Amino acid sequence: MTNWNRWAGGLTLVAFITSAGWAQGTPKALGPSEAVLAAWNDIGRRLIAMAEDFPEDKYDFKPAPTQRSFAEQLLHAAGSNDLFIATAKGEKVVDDEARAHFKTKATVVAYVKKSFAEGAAVIKSKGDAGMAQPAVDPESHRTLPLAALANELIEHSGEHYGQLVVYYRVAGLVPPESRPKK
Repeated sequence: MTNWNRWAGGLTLVAFITSAGWAQGTPKALGPSEAVLAAWNDIGRRLIAMAEDFPEDKYDFKPAPTQRSFAEQLLHAAGSNDLFIATAKGEKVVDDEARAHFKTKATVVAYVKKSFAEGAAVIKSKGDAGMAQPAVDPESHRTLPLAALANELIEHSGEHYGQLVVYYRVAGLVPPESRPKK
């Protein structure tokens, strides 16, 4: 066998193995808005799991008197999602996440779920082109791509997720993500 035949045979083998791997479902790379949506849904899933899991009789628990309660942390995160949603839709931002409006665990859970579902729907409807459009952050008044604002809110929710993990631990509970998988 000549060197050329070995080289061609090797190249054919590499091409075959590579194409077989692709055919077997190598994950497709996410587009920009799909990546934002995946991160949005992931942190939403985590916060919703906590909202559903934490005992209702501990919803007003605070690790220290000067901090927000567990419920207030969730309401704040959901209210921040509303900021993104309103900005993305070109609507006036309404800051209305006071605990007085959400008196039960069920109403807090419903609000958190709604804020993440509506945010996901906005991201999907905007797609890559819409998420690249400029938006004005209603708090900092900076102009940035809508995707950047979404990522700031994802990070913000992640920070509150971390704080809520501490609430769980201080209350003597184990957060859902830290439990053994069944």
